[in-house]
Amino acid sequence: MITDSFPPRYKISVVCCLLMLYCSFCMAQKSPDKIIGADISWLPQFEEQGKKYYENDQATDAIQILKDKGFNYIRLRIFNNPRADSGYSKKGYCDLEGTKKMALRIKAAGMGFLLDFHYSDTWADPGKQYIPSAWKKLSYALLQDSVRAFTKKVLKELKDQGTPPDMVQVGNEINHGMMWPIANIKHLDTLAGVLKAGIAGVKDENKKAKIMLHIACGGQNKESRYFLDNMIARNVKFDIIGESYYPEWHGTITDLKNNLNDLAARYKQDIIVVEYTKLKMEVNDAAFTIPGKKITGTFIWEPLSYQEAVFDKTGHPNAYLDMYPVIKQKYGVK
Repeated sequence: MITDSFPPRYKISVVCCLLMLYCSFCMAQKSPDKIIGADISWLPQFEEQGKKYYENDQATDAIQILKDKGFNYIRLRIFNNPRADSGYSKKGYCDLEGTKKMALRIKAAGMGFLLDFHYSDTWADPGKQYIPSAWKKLSYALLQDSVRAFTKKVLKELKDQGTPPDMVQVGNEINHGMMWPIANIKHLDTLAGVLKAGIAGVKDENKKAKIMLHIACGGQNKESRYFLDNMIARNVKFDIIGESYYPEWHGTITDLKNNLNDLAARYKQDIIVVEYTKLKMEVNDAAFTIPGKKITGTFIWEPLSYQEAVFDKTGHPNAYLDMYPVIKQKYGVK
């Protein structure tokens, strides 16, 4: 606190120092353009179960371990009401309060923060997009209002605690639409309308946040273009194309490269592979060599445990995690 007992010249000096510290903090917190990211939304659940993660045989925060290995961004998913009867978790994992706690840890680590709205009480993906239970009987107009209000509430509370996300996904893997049946892909105008409502909610509270539209079409160019062309034609404004890539569903690495490069030539938006797990080096090579884009990179999905996890069952790093310092150096990731 700058008290009245300080002489005027010292008050000026203190204010200048505070401004310098604030500017330094802002520069340090600037979201990177080259991204090595991870979705670790399961971490609080694992920690509550007693799971520990180790660096040099010392129990360490998993976020810090990832940062030390080259990661500079964390992605978190958020559900509307995970405690609902058909929701994700009766304990409320991935709700707003849990997200706020994780956001504090992310920002304390000096990492970028991507927030992934599912707009559901549980998992949303190309095979299911369940409308939140509280919204099931709403008219289309009220649904738009609710999407905007929920998005705004979440981002306001994150902003108020000093942890606004740097990037926001308005929906998760939405190439087949969202909040079925009202906004499925067969109803393109309706889908565009709810996306606009979500984007408006973001901009109400955080005009600087990058907006991502996330589709699960990593190696599927025709389907990617169909979705993007239709949303752009309906004046949906966004900054980043997010693609999921799982080879069992989305083709070969060549398919991924061809799709990403074609999208780069067609659209002004930046492109990120926002979900993957296998073929780590190959996926990162494809993402970081997309031509002509400012923001590039990847987010590995749940690397603490899923498929080719980067920790073993005892919580110690394995050879998969050792790939990331190599990727960081190869592509000059800060």
